[in-house]
Amino acid sequence: MRVVIQRVKSSQVTVEGETIGKIGRGLNLLVGIASTDTDAELDWVARKCLDLRLFPREVDDESRWELSVRDLGGEILAISQFTLYGDCRKGRRPSFSNSAAPPLAEQLYNRFVNKLRASGLRVETGCFGAMMQVSIENDGPVTLLLER
Repeated sequence: MRVVIQRVKSSQVTVEGETIGKIGRGLNLLVGIASTDTDAELDWVARKCLDLRLFPREVDDESRWELSVRDLGGEILAISQFTLYGDCRKGRRPSFSNSAAPPLAEQLYNRFVNKLRASGLRVETGCFGAMMQVSIENDGPVTLLLER
């Protein structure tokens, strides 16, 4: 499982011109599911996303990251993105052979989102398998890659 974590001031996702998910301060998560992922990966990554200390206690103090999105009571926008498993080492087209097949990926993605929602935080999503436009106001910028 791969997740690109972005600390954001705001983020939103639209499909065919309609906003389907929108958050304020919190985390934008781009979520890639591998064919080998299990609940163990989902649990670990969900806990990490919720508990990583990525936010300063005071907005104007970037010197110390002391709060997690859970501590902050922030929001999460989780968007499925199978292209995170694109392998570009050979040829001129990426290979997606390590990405989970769509039925499995959607099932695991939904379970991952439910684990995030169990925290009590507001969690918005994109639309699995749709062409989406994602607008991100990255805060910092802070962008991390989490892999398990």
